Amino acid sequence: MNKASEVELDALKGVGPVLTKAVMDERKKAPFRDWEDATGRVKGLGPQKASSLSEQGVRVQGSAYTVKAADTKPVASKDASADKAAAKAAKPADAAAKTVPAKN
Repeated sequence: MNKASEVELDALKGVGPVLTKAVMDERKKAPFRDWEDATGRVKGLGPQKASSLSEQGVRVQGSAYTVKAADTKPVASKDASADKAAAKAAKPADAAAKTVPAKN
């Protein structure tokens, strides 16, 4: 990431002119020390993008990006409608849930 040209950065999947400019601008200030430094300084370069770039061969000081436990987020279910239906089925409907005391 410290040596790639503007054209090389722009050619990466998921990198457009805005991210390329941000990387180039930050790199002019100082080379990136590591991935944490890069993701902290470059707006739009988060854990997911860093992982994608690393898979494409991008390195910072010779190192590939490694996911830290704090960078991971829970994966949403692929079938959100089934999750909602299951949650709805798990709790009774309001009318059926209320018990009416018997009048003597």
